[in-house]
Amino acid sequence: MRLSRMLALGASTLVLFSACSTGGGSTPTPVAPTPPPATATPSTATPTPNSQPSSTGAAGAPTIKIGSAGFYEAKIMAEIYAQALEAHGYTVDRAGIGLGARAVTNPALESGQIDLEPEYIGSDLASYAPGTQTGDPTANMTALQTALNGKGGGITVLPFSPAVDTNAFVVRSETASSDNLVKMSDTTAVQNQLKWGLATDCKTNPVCAAALQSAYGLAPTNVTYLSACDTPMAQALLAKTIDVGELCSTQPDIAQNQWVVLLDDKATQPADNISPLVRNDYLAKLSDKAGFEAILNAVSAAMDTAQLTQLNADFTVQKQDITAIAKAWLIQAGLNTGGGSY
Repeated sequence: MRLSRMLALGASTLVLFSACSTGGGSTPTPVAPTPPPATATPSTATPTPNSQPSSTGAAGAPTIKIGSAGFYEAKIMAEIYAQALEAHGYTVDRAGIGLGARAVTNPALESGQIDLEPEYIGSDLASYAPGTQTGDPTANMTALQTALNGKGGGITVLPFSPAVDTNAFVVRSETASSDNLVKMSDTTAVQNQLKWGLATDCKTNPVCAAALQSAYGLAPTNVTYLSACDTPMAQALLAKTIDVGELCSTQPDIAQNQWVVLLDDKATQPADNISPLVRNDYLAKLSDKAGFEAILNAVSAAMDTAQLTQLNADFTVQKQDITAIAKAWLIQAGLNTGGGSY
């Protein structure tokens, strides 16, 4: 979860920050997470969850190389798209799933090392055109498409999902009470009394360090840099090694531990719905480009924030395998009964 998303989640307090980007899990006693609300709807019409796109276009289609960020949610989404395509006859290369942060995945997609990647549109826009990201997912999608038109021969941003994940700045409930912390601006006066856990790429992420300092005057002196959406950040917060941790808003640890998500009261973070990005040169090789896109769009349309949060809990709390999680969700959504070999 680097710092690149925005929305609201969880238990009794809410609102988030930016976008996730590291994997892992947490181990406390399984408790059903309280999912964040799904706010944004897809920007364009997408197939209904139970529609089955034609698979005729898969004949003769080249192997599609799917990649993703390194955190578990991104891997889950990549695997879901992979299995959906396999169920319609496409051959998938999964070597790029879990590649790492945007400093790795963006060049991989631009160069053709991977052909398809699930992305968080507000955060990705911030990485390409800092300062242009907004709280409107449709505007972010449009601007991201413009930014990607000339990259690597062109990359298509397919319709975004209702599912949203953002980075959330989280504190333990006792910390919130003792320091009267409800919103991010409350941390400014006590910033150097708090131990911060920030994403490993925070210093260079335009919606992390720069946003924190410009909007809130935050430049804390006691900082530990950890994978934002990963087990280490959650464990550090649980163990009181840090007092403020940057997590993914869909991370089950938040509701499970009754942590408080600090309100981004300066609205620094963009809308971060999930969208598949696909290289244009791959699309050009397909005999049925529309059918290929329909498969991906059906998956995107069926996924919402509550379901995404539950899939994360299946991985981190229930310790289920990513392949099994993806397959079960696709069956439940009526989208396929495909296999997968992640």
